[in-house]
Amino acid sequence: MGMIGGGPGAFIGAVHRIAANIDGEIELVCGAFSSNAEKSKQAGGQLYLTPERSYASFSEMIEKEKALPEDVRMDFVSIVTPNHVHFEPAKLAMENGFDVVLDKPMTFSLAEAHALKQVATQTGRTFCLTHTYTGYPMVKQARQLVASGVLGAIRKVYVEYPQGWLSTFAEGESSNKQAGWRTDPSKSGMAGCMGDIGTHAFNLAEYVSGLQVSAVCAELNIVVPGRALDDDGAVLLKFNNGATGVLMASQIAAGEENNVKVRVYGEKGGIEWQQQDANTLQVKWLDKPTEIYRTGTGYVSSYAAHNSRTPAGHPEGYLEAFANHYRNFALTVKARRTNNEPKPEWLDFPGIEDGVRGMAFVENVVKSGKSNEKWLPFTL
Repeated sequence: MGMIGGGPGAFIGAVHRIAANIDGEIELVCGAFSSNAEKSKQAGGQLYLTPERSYASFSEMIEKEKALPEDVRMDFVSIVTPNHVHFEPAKLAMENGFDVVLDKPMTFSLAEAHALKQVATQTGRTFCLTHTYTGYPMVKQARQLVASGVLGAIRKVYVEYPQGWLSTFAEGESSNKQAGWRTDPSKSGMAGCMGDIGTHAFNLAEYVSGLQVSAVCAELNIVVPGRALDDDGAVLLKFNNGATGVLMASQIAAGEENNVKVRVYGEKGGIEWQQQDANTLQVKWLDKPTEIYRTGTGYVSSYAAHNSRTPAGHPEGYLEAFANHYRNFALTVKARRTNNEPKPEWLDFPGIEDGVRGMAFVENVVKSGKSNEKWLPFTL
């Protein structure tokens, strides 16, 4: 793979590189790691890349990699830049024959998301959006249980993502690069908290429930004085089967880390999963005791088993969940290039449709948050 972004001072780039490397399916061969050419070269050297494959810009990387022999050039590009630098490199990569892995949210705006979907459709490239939390084995087990119908018709969905790292005006500190761009409308887009972590919660709710949001009623808040974008919010949800739900996302929940949590309830029972105990899935029944599912055991679905690497009792966490998306993407790409049909378990990673719906979520909740009507239909 080649990488765009992820250079000096970046956080998520290193996570992507570790995740891509875990299963031995992917090798980093080139990169344009910074908009500063010197910093990009420096980052490439630290990653043991040859100087000629540490590029000054993403456009230079795509152009020069395309000119290399097929067995030498990169096969796909991983884009780990701030939101406002997602669309152009992803579009350029696909138009030049490269598959794409892109950090979420997919684009800066819904209009860009629709345009990128059109490029993906026209070029036929394989596209992965790294919504990390759907990569966990027990999240995949939860989805399979819901899909099997054992819980009955789904009635209620709760999903929450509390953080506390923006409880103060961290963007006022020149050294806090992450807070700086994530709270800047020119780089992050029209939403702060809801774009950064609310999209994760939204994606998790739709993935596990197998449903799609059809209407939203949102309240977005700017709690910290001087902040330009929302840092807290809640959304009432209506789903396409008549079920209702509640989504909460906050970056000013002081003391909280990243304890993403989802609960889905049907007629006969419900499931509960949270990241702080990621190897465990609780299945609660109306008429019998709660069941505990565990990662790495012999009774889980083929989807959960495929996305586990170690025997039961050995923790598999955030990096492994990230790696599951990369491995499934890589296996899918290799199968398609040899004219083979990818296995269903390999195809289970977020794609272009998830990206469009994520950006639609952002624009719909911002619109609802500003409206006195509140309940608005979910439009794409």
